[in-house]
Amino acid sequence: MKVFMQAHGVWEAVEPRNANTTVDTKKDKMALAAIYQGIPEDLLMSLAEKKTAKETWEALKTRFVGADRVKTARIQTLKAEFESLTMKESEGVDEFAMKVDNIVSSMRTLGDTVEEAYVVKKLLRAVSTKFLQLASTLEQFGDLNEMTVEEVIGRLKSHEERMKGHTESDDRNLLLTYQEWSERNKKKGDGDSKSKSHR
Repeated sequence: MKVFMQAHGVWEAVEPRNANTTVDTKKDKMALAAIYQGIPEDLLMSLAEKKTAKETWEALKTRFVGADRVKTARIQTLKAEFESLTMKESEGVDEFAMKVDNIVSSMRTLGDTVEEAYVVKKLLRAVSTKFLQLASTLEQFGDLNEMTVEEVIGRLKSHEERMKGHTESDDRNLLLTYQEWSERNKKKGDGDSKSKSHR
């Protein structure tokens, strides 16, 4: 909604540049219309008594983002959740990256400044054992303060793909070994039955 209003040049009706700015009535109505378009019908009724775009926006913020205390508590909960997050052995890189991204996005939406380097370091600390060697290499030889989350996820995904190919070839080798073992036993069995028939 904010981006939409900024694109249409009516965001100032919600957040004037300074306290003395008089809001143009037309801009205010356009901003109000933009807000109404972006909310569900059941919410529309509860906001109908608000007279300006600014009042309506503040009511929405209070309802969804919450008052400062609630917001601070929510940020703390998300930080704790983020810190305790670890990748399960059965979890794929995409699945884990989505969890990380959801928590980080929620914290940023609530106004918390989450540094990229902090997320990168957490990602590398939280990976499952199959990625530990790669994480260790990145920590030792990469500049974690310059690395992006996307770059780390890309490297983890690349490693995951390589491991998948290696696992598949191991399975084929096992199958081949089993087939060889079966053939040997069959030949051995044939040899035993021939020696019995000679007796």
